[in-house]
Amino acid sequence: MQTHGSATTFHVSDVEAALRFYTEVLGFAERFRFGDYAGVEHGSVQIHLSGPAATNKRQTGQGGLYIFCDDVDGYHAEITAKGARAQAPPRDYEYGMRDFVIEDPDGNLVAFGKESDPKT
Repeated sequence: MQTHGSATTFHVSDVEAALRFYTEVLGFAERFRFGDYAGVEHGSVQIHLSGPAATNKRQTGQGGLYIFCDDVDGYHAEITAKGARAQAPPRDYEYGMRDFVIEDPDGNLVAFGKESDPKT
């Protein structure tokens, strides 16, 4: 088997509001919409947004995703200027990553990170 990608599903209270957040604030592009279910993508990362009327029910706001990227600090500055709420600014962690975490309007957590620069 060869894999070609994946999509994380976040359960949201309002698909329209979630689409606005992911496209206007985080810079994702809308990929599709089917009833109360939609998909967004940024590069090779896809997130599916499942609203209250969609089938596969889960509790709203309990999702989490870690996205690997190249410009953690620049992206943090860009999206927080557009209203994203970061739990803390980017920093280097002992697990070898420089990252930060935001919450979407429903409380789903999205982390953005890259490997830390080696300490000399």
